[in-house]
Amino acid sequence: MAKKAAPKKKVPSKKLTRDEKYQLYEGSVQNPQADLDFINKEYKKLYGKKPLVLREDFCGTGAMACAWVAQSKEHFAKGIDLDMEPISYGVENHLFKLPENDQKRMEYILGNVMDNYNFKTDVVVAFNFSYYLFKKRNDLVKYFSQVRKHLKKDGAFFIDLFGGNETRQPLEESVKHKNHTYFWDCNSYNPLTAEVQYYIHFKKGETKYEKVFSYDWRMWDAQELRDVLADAGFSETIIYWEGVDKDGSGNGVFTRCTKPVENCDSWVTYICALP
Repeated sequence: MAKKAAPKKKVPSKKLTRDEKYQLYEGSVQNPQADLDFINKEYKKLYGKKPLVLREDFCGTGAMACAWVAQSKEHFAKGIDLDMEPISYGVENHLFKLPENDQKRMEYILGNVMDNYNFKTDVVVAFNFSYYLFKKRNDLVKYFSQVRKHLKKDGAFFIDLFGGNETRQPLEESVKHKNHTYFWDCNSYNPLTAEVQYYIHFKKGETKYEKVFSYDWRMWDAQELRDVLADAGFSETIIYWEGVDKDGSGNGVFTRCTKPVENCDSWVTYICALP
């Protein structure tokens, strides 16, 4: 009689530490200074002055809010998020690296963006497509309405969005960085509900860390978002489009879009909504 094969020992999967996880994320997908430059430029076009008070919704580590207060002693920011893990990383790695006076002008709020707060700001941002977690239109209207209530009369709400032919089909893209590789994985897309499952993976050396971040979202189209913003009470929306280099790739310069554009395989852009 043949002997039964011994059961294979389970090898525990390697995990990134908290600090490694957010360092890789920020080094792959975030550029707070580019976002601030864009907001400052567009806000000044709208109102002829600098925005001074920022609210960063779904702030995560609050990298952008901390960069905001570093601009000058007149700048204040608040970052709101439900998850203590990225906040704790942000406090240690962004807030505490600021001069003491700058730290006093930045506040992390462990809370819900749907709640009422006793302050208003010049600018509210919801970046990194974070509001895509609202899958129902009524919920998104409620969130946008809450944002509008917390804006000053000369305020502006900025969101980013993405789309294109490749964003709604199973596809894994990779980008090599100096010390790691970043993977953006569209795992599934439901055309009937516009629900999508995305993952972020990383590779360091020979080790690939799977599903470090997971996103169960609804894909929102640009016109859908403009309609929802209008229903939430915003008086005007401005949409932007990225320019291209000579080789046809994006040049990082976003300008107001006033004519039809080509549906690229993949694109990222901004909408600005005014109260």
